[in-house]
Amino acid sequence: MALLIGWVLDLLFGDPQRLPHPVVWFGKAIAFCEHRFNRGSHRKLKGAVIAIGLIVGIFILTSFLISSCSHFLISAVLIFYCLAGTTLIREVRQVFLALDRSLEEGRAQVARIVGRDTSDLSAQEVRTAALETLAENLSDGVIAPLFWLAALGVPGMVAYKMVNTLDSMIGYKTERYKDFGCLAARIDDVANYIPARLTALLMILPSLFTFHFSLFNFVLKYGRKHASPNSGYPEAALAGILNCRFGGPHYYFGELFDKPFIGENDRELTTADMRKAVRVNRMAEVLAIILVIAVGIITNSMNVQCSMFNVQ
Repeated sequence: MALLIGWVLDLLFGDPQRLPHPVVWFGKAIAFCEHRFNRGSHRKLKGAVIAIGLIVGIFILTSFLISSCSHFLISAVLIFYCLAGTTLIREVRQVFLALDRSLEEGRAQVARIVGRDTSDLSAQEVRTAALETLAENLSDGVIAPLFWLAALGVPGMVAYKMVNTLDSMIGYKTERYKDFGCLAARIDDVANYIPARLTALLMILPSLFTFHFSLFNFVLKYGRKHASPNSGYPEAALAGILNCRFGGPHYYFGELFDKPFIGENDRELTTADMRKAVRVNRMAEVLAIILVIAVGIITNSMNVQCSMFNVQ
């Protein structure tokens, strides 16, 4: 019930801009620690202590909050805050609408959802960046939180959002963050290992009747070529479904990162591709919700049976 309420709230409202958001608080805490401790010697150690402390701390705090209030609505609200599917889709749609008006507006809009430098992107690169982000953040913003909800409950889901926020803020291989954010990036890699591959599977399952099993081979071929051990899999799934090409060199914080290409068909992306990608995201999200509910039902049933056996 808590999951369904939280998911419906996300479908209806997305991220509440006028309400306090836990991820904003996470970002402020991370920024404070980074500015305070990312200096001098032992940066790798200091970054590791802070990353572990924030993740474990938020897990304990969430567990205490839920046990103290003992009402499923608290869990529903926290689930609502942890899901980001609707907001991401809205942002990607706005990128394509802005690009229809002008290239400058498209660049400014896509800068809201990507970390790369956008000032010199072409129209094709703006569309590509938006769709890459849509695929990658389906894993980070929807499937992975649901995975950790199924695995560790609501505290695990909230702790995952801290993991993801740490990586998005300090998990870069730039001169400033390569030591301080090293462990944060590694923890994010581990936390997303299964969810990223599950995301790719959920994306291509509805397309199997059209593409048969060739999409599996495509994802296996290109998913591992990404600089990230995880992001390539959902990106490869979407590139295969759209029959397009993602990846390539991009600038981050003034430094050039030469990312491998995912796919070979360097065709012009269109608004129709965006609409198809959104449908793929939504179908994968629905499948994930069904899967988590099924896991919950099976787990509860097993717990009831164990309780009855112990009583007997």
